Amino acid sequence: MLIQKMFFLILLVLLCSVNLIYAQQENAQTEEMKAWTDYMTPGSMHEMMAKFAGSWKTVHKFWTDPAGEPMATEGTSNTEMILGGRYQMSKFNGSLMGMPMEGVWMMGFDNVTQEFTAIWIDNMGTGTAIAKGKYDEPTKTILLNGSMVDPISKMDMKFKQYLKMVDNDHFNMQMKLDVNGQEFNSMEIEFTRQ
Repeated sequence: MLIQKMFFLILLVLLCSVNLIYAQQENAQTEEMKAWTDYMTPGSMHEMMAKFAGSWKTVHKFWTDPAGEPMATEGTSNTEMILGGRYQMSKFNGSLMGMPMEGVWMMGFDNVTQEFTAIWIDNMGTGTAIAKGKYDEPTKTILLNGSMVDPISKMDMKFKQYLKMVDNDHFNMQMKLDVNGQEFNSMEIEFTRQ
């Protein structure tokens, strides 16, 4: 009789332990699913990026010499949100130094790191410029810090990009290069909705 009671007591403890382990695993799976859902769900920063969607007329200013006058050209940009509103893709057309220029800009906002990540590729080279940064609410500006390879020195060149939505029909992009610890304007683009 004592052995039977001991057996049932051990069985009861084992069943309780199994139920507790199962409940903990189920809770962990629920937390993992919530983390993935939060990670994959577009939020307010994605909604802000969607405001850049549309067709734009662009006016570019390029500096090759910090002390010199900029070259100015015009072009177009078409921007759309892709992959369910999670990323922004822009296709640029214009000219640079008398040559046709095409470029693609991709930007996303990572819900976990709370950072924007952007890449730029174009037909003026074979490299990729990569930048990351944050949104500054008081100035309504996305500040990106990045690097790209300088084809002359074959070294990484650091840059900063500033994206500022002026209103629903205008925004600006400014790029500053870091050359030997000195920052100078490399490019400015004014976007006007078509």
